[in-house]
Amino acid sequence: MNVSLEEKRAMIETTANISIREQCMLLGLSVSSYYYRAPPFSEEDERLMALLDEHYLQYPCEGKIKRAKWLSMEVGYPVGKRRVKKLMEKMGLATIYPKPNTSVPNKEHEVFPYLLREMDITRPNQVWAADLTYIRMKGRHVYLIAIMDWYSRYVIHWAVSPNMEAEFCVEALRNALLLGRCEIFNTDQGSQFTSKDWISTLTAHGISISMDGRGRYLDNIFIERLWRSVKQEKIYRYDFDTIEEVEQALTEYFDYYNHGRLHQSFGYLTPADVFYGDKKPN
Repeated sequence: MNVSLEEKRAMIETTANISIREQCMLLGLSVSSYYYRAPPFSEEDERLMALLDEHYLQYPCEGKIKRAKWLSMEVGYPVGKRRVKKLMEKMGLATIYPKPNTSVPNKEHEVFPYLLREMDITRPNQVWAADLTYIRMKGRHVYLIAIMDWYSRYVIHWAVSPNMEAEFCVEALRNALLLGRCEIFNTDQGSQFTSKDWISTLTAHGISISMDGRGRYLDNIFIERLWRSVKQEKIYRYDFDTIEEVEQALTEYFDYYNHGRLHQSFGYLTPADVFYGDKKPN
């Protein structure tokens, strides 16, 4: 009997004893397909978001007015600052400020202080960090979450989803915690990382929570550098038709990044060399 995609989705139980990823595997359903919801974006919006993504990577400190003028005057899309602001919010992008932004965070979510300032990070699994980024495709887009060990830059776990819902991020966190545990976990103040499920998952594992100052680029700089690397070295070189193609490309890239990409700051060792040390698996 053939079972439709929607029927398979309906079989997934978020409160089950096994993870969503394991349930998807049993049903022959990819995790990205489970999370997929058709995005309400026009073809022009998708094109504008792709342009904004590349521009943001190069100029993260420009505000919405300058971005709107750049689109209008240099690219040929006469759009206003409100539309730029709306699209950037959909992409999860925020202008970076050289000093902490004094805007008020969402009062419904608890925000934690930044714990890493002037801290000496001297070993793997002392601090992990996570972030989300926009990944363009042909006519649509997905989001990528990565969880990185701060000391070694090793990417512990990553996942792709067509939306930025907290559930997808919490599932990625739980999968990362099956592989190990850190002492401190740092993120920005995005709604996914201030959600009740994200916070309770970390506290249940005895992990201290650290959050960037709003608009502070340097507070999570290593994972920001990861986004620059993955996009410039992989994503921008291809046009992807399906989520499965994106996942395959990212699988190849993160394997190379962890095990083949030499870092000068580590004396030309790979992140895996530094993360595992003498215990590196074969």
